[in-house]
Amino acid sequence: MLLLAAIIWGTGFVAQRKAMDSMQPFAFIALRFFLGCLVLLPTIVVKRLRQKPADAPTRIFSLKEQILPGIICGLFLFGGTSLQQLGIMTTSASKSGFLTSLYLVLVPILGLFIGKRANRWVWLGVVLAMAGVYLLSVDMQMTIQRGDVLLIAGAFFWALQILALDYYTPKTNTLELAFGQFFVAAVLGLVVSLLTESGAMVADLAGWGPLLYSGVVAVGIGFTLQVVGQSKVDPALASLILGLEAVFALFGGMLFLGERLSGREWWGCGLMLAAVVLVQLKGQQRKEPVVLRESEIP
Repeated sequence: MLLLAAIIWGTGFVAQRKAMDSMQPFAFIALRFFLGCLVLLPTIVVKRLRQKPADAPTRIFSLKEQILPGIICGLFLFGGTSLQQLGIMTTSASKSGFLTSLYLVLVPILGLFIGKRANRWVWLGVVLAMAGVYLLSVDMQMTIQRGDVLLIAGAFFWALQILALDYYTPKTNTLELAFGQFFVAAVLGLVVSLLTESGAMVADLAGWGPLLYSGVVAVGIGFTLQVVGQSKVDPALASLILGLEAVFALFGGMLFLGERLSGREWWGCGLMLAAVVLVQLKGQQRKEPVVLRESEIP
């Protein structure tokens, strides 16, 4: 599940880049997450109907178990995807994948604030990641692209989303949590789009292909695979597998968009990948696996 999610997300950077030729960023965010909700909705409805006899009253959503986790994860998801989408407009899909993967190094660092310890491998990974970001984003004239700054800022929100999912997946239904965070991100995207953007949400038919891939596949399938897979796999291994997203983004950008990296940027990618692998293999604290309730198994 997690490997497939990494492949989907990596190639999804290509779709996000192409979509900006026909759409505005927040309209794209709103529509892709509404599509993700539509993908999950039939499964959730069927599972709820099977939980009780047809004549039993429908269970009311719990604020603590369903609504609040969806809002919190959705806020972090919206923050990460918004900064990513704005950033990818002015940088390549290849670089976007590696700069976004910085969140995998940030996860154990931010974990310090919730009582998780970090060992020397984490700090070594941070040094390697910062060197990689420098080579990827700062040119010889000591300037940095605006898109790179936005992607790096977005990595903090992705790290917070990973930590929030790690906290909530043992406590709630995984599919309902995925739906909740999609819906919150979609509503926020729609609100910002209505306030700041004008014109048609999809300017021409060419935008529908990237939108459908981003909404149905990358969101509806990819993020759901992440939520379900992360609930069953140790977080260190899960994060390592998800880190392959950057590699698939690089291949996707080269194959579908004709992007090419300079020698300096290749070194930056190598250092970023080394940092991610080092932190995930040596720096993460392990936790006991969680046994899911039968109703949560898809």
